Amino acid sequence: MEDDRIWTFEKELWAGGAEVYEQRVSKDCVMALPAEPYLYTGDQATAAVKDTPRWEEVNFAETQVSRPQEGLIVIAYRVKAKRGDKTYHAICTSTLRRLSHEEWDVVQHQQTPLGVIVADPDEKA
Repeated sequence: MEDDRIWTFEKELWAGGAEVYEQRVSKDCVMALPAEPYLYTGDQATAAVKDTPRWEEVNFAETQVSRPQEGLIVIAYRVKAKRGDKTYHAICTSTLRRLSHEEWDVVQHQQTPLGVIVADPDEKA
């Protein structure tokens, strides 16, 4: 997959709904996100996105692409996403796996928000 297509693919995950997740996020995917339950499977992430408003504006910066082996792409980037008056700024990684010639899915995704304190799940209020 060429770099431009990688970033289009990733942006569509941020801006798309559950149908995009159902097509592009592996059931075997592992995600680390800054919201409970913090560690998600692909199915859990797809279910959570059904109840989450989509981002209206998504911009990537400091993008990096690595191809450690045939059929595997690892990306890292800084994202600034907006919906309404809410802005979310984070550093992220994703790992994409080739399923067939033009078909890819996400097998790993991680987000670390910037400028906020993330709750500690071991310290319940």
